[in-house]
Amino acid sequence: MSGEKKFGTSAIGFNKSDVNAYIEKIIHEFDQRLKEKDDEISNLKLQIREMKSRYDSASQDNLNLSKEKERIASALIQAQEKADAIMAEAKARAEAEKARLEQTLESEREKIIDIKRDVKAMKNQVVDMLSKYQSLLNDVDTYIESRETEYTERSGDEA
Repeated sequence: MSGEKKFGTSAIGFNKSDVNAYIEKIIHEFDQRLKEKDDEISNLKLQIREMKSRYDSASQDNLNLSKEKERIASALIQAQEKADAIMAEAKARAEAEKARLEQTLESEREKIIDIKRDVKAMKNQVVDMLSKYQSLLNDVDTYIESRETEYTERSGDEA
């Protein structure tokens, strides 16, 4: 209570109007403080409701973010797995293609070796044929020269 209150005295005790005024003042102060406390309680309840609402909203956002995070993580894992599978398939195809190309290359090398052998054989045949024709031409040339000599000798004898 607000300090010491001194009441005026009357014949039978304290002055009744002073006591009543003091009691009314105290009641008024009490009511005011009670109203302030009620207002403070109301404000605190409002703040609690707002905080609870924020908490609920934050919890929901957190839950949504967690779900989104899981979804993204799952998508990333699936993408990585798919990329790995694509890479493995591409490597397998590349290896198969490399093996096929090496086989084709080897086959072509064998063909080239066969062609070279055939060309060499043909060259030898052509050289042999040319040698035979050269020999035949030499024989024909010798024959013609001998006939020519014979003809000139016969013509010289007849003259």
